[in-house]
Amino acid sequence: MYIVTSDTPNPNVKKFIPHQDVTGTDDVYEFNHVKQAEKSPLAARLFKIDGVVSVFLGRDFISVTKGNDVIWEHIRIDIIDVITEHYITKQPLFVSESAVQKVIYDEKDSEIVEQILEIINTKVRPAVAQDGGDITLHSYKDGVVYVTLKGACSGCPSSSVTLKNGIENMLKHYIPDVTDVLAV
Repeated sequence: MYIVTSDTPNPNVKKFIPHQDVTGTDDVYEFNHVKQAEKSPLAARLFKIDGVVSVFLGRDFISVTKGNDVIWEHIRIDIIDVITEHYITKQPLFVSESAVQKVIYDEKDSEIVEQILEIINTKVRPAVAQDGGDITLHSYKDGVVYVTLKGACSGCPSSSVTLKNGIENMLKHYIPDVTDVLAV
């Protein structure tokens, strides 16, 4: 098995591509501490590597966030070994599936939310996944779109620029009711 390692715009996050499905769906999972990772044997094992502070599982990639004081060269091979062993031993990705988070919005805004979801899912998420992250719609209220940044996007120095200059401008262009986009 050959795993490709890719840099992301966030210097503390690397994208690991096993050339196999990870979640295999549009559902993504982010684990920001070891307790959360208990539901995924792969994430739990990655957290055992000294310096790993976050794990993100996408459709066909895994993004790992390291601490600021950790050097990639010291942990990259250990991460690749854990991922390789996970696939060779055919372990399940999850011990139990977690419930999918629902978007929060007023029913009167259902048509707008549907349009926002369409744009995020077809235009934004594929581009963000290329950089090892994900963006999901958290909620919509009074013209403001609240999104959750995950994986390499969470804490990325360029995410605020991408959020305002890219995503917000795109949503405003297609949906005049949108006035602002904020990360939660």
